[in-house]
Amino acid sequence: MNISTFDLNLLRVLDALLRERNVSRAAERLALSQPAVSNALNRLRDLLDDPLLVRVGRAMQPTPRALALEAPIREALQRIEQSLSDDAPFDPASSRQRFRIAVTDYVELILMPRLLRQLAVLAPGVQIDIQHLSPTLPGEVLDKGGLDLVLGRFEQVPTRFASQRWVSETLQLVAHRDHAQLSRGLDLDAFLAARHLWVHGGQTRGMVDQWLGERGLSREIVYTTPNYLQAAHIVASSDLVAVLPKRLARYFAALLPLQVHELPFDLGPFHLEIVSLGLRQRDMALQWLIGQIAALGEG
Repeated sequence: MNISTFDLNLLRVLDALLRERNVSRAAERLALSQPAVSNALNRLRDLLDDPLLVRVGRAMQPTPRALALEAPIREALQRIEQSLSDDAPFDPASSRQRFRIAVTDYVELILMPRLLRQLAVLAPGVQIDIQHLSPTLPGEVLDKGGLDLVLGRFEQVPTRFASQRWVSETLQLVAHRDHAQLSRGLDLDAFLAARHLWVHGGQTRGMVDQWLGERGLSREIVYTTPNYLQAAHIVASSDLVAVLPKRLARYFAALLPLQVHELPFDLGPFHLEIVSLGLRQRDMALQWLIGQIAALGEG
């Protein structure tokens, strides 16, 4: 193929089609008409001698050739975009940009009220779209531009992403204020004898169970949930106990009939990170938002 005669605008269309898997949505993303996108797809099929996307039921599925092209095309387009926007000024006061951020409900509670108050003053037109954090780092969604930022605890962050520590946390145990087993305090025996609610928080195995497992111990987990906020309410109305981040434990102890205990073993701190696509380190708008979030983590 002669690249000098290839219409590079077609790559933007293919990228949008691979993101959306739908001609109408791709047209909307590109601000083009549906016939224009369909025509571009037909041109791409002829040029690449491949159907690229085929209809399966109501959805369009990419062919192996299209899947092989997806990452290189997206990376090339992102590099071009960054080169053209390098050092482009960002005015928070006039911006109407929407940022898509994945967090757990715990991080949403401790961060977003403060961030929204700050944005109301500095960037009133900026919009925040919160999405639920999956059990692992949603790298593919970040790669495809479906997310701008992720805040959470991750065991490993691939080198193609930029990450920085946001806050450090420790864990505490919460139980109903009148929990019978904890009337004399919390030692290891009382901890192991209790019926536990576990908030997996996006992790496949928690720090507590890893520590216990290394010592041949285990606890009785009778309820598992991904939701930190619901956990506190369930504990407050049952005989279950739960291990929660310290900030969250203290927040709910002030609102609900809960008692809070230090754990009877030392796990040390865990760290929450801000993660974004490395290629966007010169995206002035995104870096401004990261700076605002980072500053709030220092408080």
